[in-house]
Amino acid sequence: MDFEPVAHDDPRRVAIRDWLTANPEPTGAQLAEAGYVAPHLPKPYGLAADAMHQLIIDEELKRANVKLPENQIGIGWAAPTILDSGTPEQQERYIPKILSGEETWCQMFSEPDAGSDLANLSTRAVRDGDEYIVNGSKIWTSGGHNSQFGILIARTDPDVPKHRGVSYFICPTDLPGLTMTPIIDMTTAHSFNQVFFDDVRLPVENRIGEEGDGWRLAKVTLSNERVQLSSGGALWGSGPSLHHLLDLVKQNGGITDPSLRQQLMHVYSEAEVLRLTRLRTLSAQLAGQAPGPEASIQKLIADEHGQHIMEMAKAITGAHGMLAGSGPVGDLPDHATGGATEINFDRDLFTDVDSVWHYGWLFSPALTLGGGTFAIQRNIVAEHVLGLPRDIHPDKGKPWAQTVGAGATEG
Repeated sequence: MDFEPVAHDDPRRVAIRDWLTANPEPTGAQLAEAGYVAPHLPKPYGLAADAMHQLIIDEELKRANVKLPENQIGIGWAAPTILDSGTPEQQERYIPKILSGEETWCQMFSEPDAGSDLANLSTRAVRDGDEYIVNGSKIWTSGGHNSQFGILIARTDPDVPKHRGVSYFICPTDLPGLTMTPIIDMTTAHSFNQVFFDDVRLPVENRIGEEGDGWRLAKVTLSNERVQLSSGGALWGSGPSLHHLLDLVKQNGGITDPSLRQQLMHVYSEAEVLRLTRLRTLSAQLAGQAPGPEASIQKLIADEHGQHIMEMAKAITGAHGMLAGSGPVGDLPDHATGGATEINFDRDLFTDVDSVWHYGWLFSPALTLGGGTFAIQRNIVAEHVLGLPRDIHPDKGKPWAQTVGAGATEG
């Protein structure tokens, strides 16, 4: 991949600027129709853009202060899965409104009793004519209370091995029998929910792909998830990045403490490795290759990197960082910097800049748990990238119904 900047007068840049001139305040629908929301997708949903073209679009939209619709799970995970195996009718019905942000999506995968073994899920979907009757529970459903649809995996056949008896569904969140309970995390935010299904009737037409093909589709979703969670800001694409912290340090005259300087350079090196790996992963995706083990490597590094950024911010703040709402803004300790000034940060995310860093520090332990725990990610890398021997799975090949409660491990 070519990492050199594209010329200012590149025809692709000019075309985007001309479009922005004609649409100075574009709506989500206009951005989606132009193919700018997910330009790597094939037409008519994207532009079939290669890696460099997508980066150009990102740069030009940011330069014009144009924000894309906020629908991470829908755009990043649901749309690629529907495009992979959805019917033409499903694609036409759902993808345009996903890209425009008109319909927000959540993910209904994890379960309270499945632990790290997603394939051991027990939520059942029993066929009843033209419907499935769904019973069970999902947990850690991010943004479910603000979503119109969810991507759901449920067990449709308990008498085959656990990976083969799962199916994938589009689930409206307003169905009778579907309820949500808020989960308040230690940042005091309501980000997650537990979802309960009590005889929820789901039309067969809401199933994506064939019955029993859900595990393959779940892996399609999770591969895209691991790429998405490894991009942008340090908090799964949101919040500050290492470069925000570096800008703050530079504006304050730098760090004089040699130990803190060394730590900061270590975190900077991580950021550079992630940036280059992200571009390589993007290049592979846009060349038509599905995200593979490199997505797990990227997520593994990115999550710990996010924690290191927040720890670094607290370390720079010094003893003041022990106070609620504190961050490396305002009066910084003399041993950390030579002065104090404010960083130019996106205030649309938080009303107070200091709260960004304190929230991030409180939230950061979740980074190595969500989207696949750090331990599972290391197992994936060890087995699928390094070729190390796989763990012994006593439940391998056995029907799921025979292994329930037997302490099955991830296969």
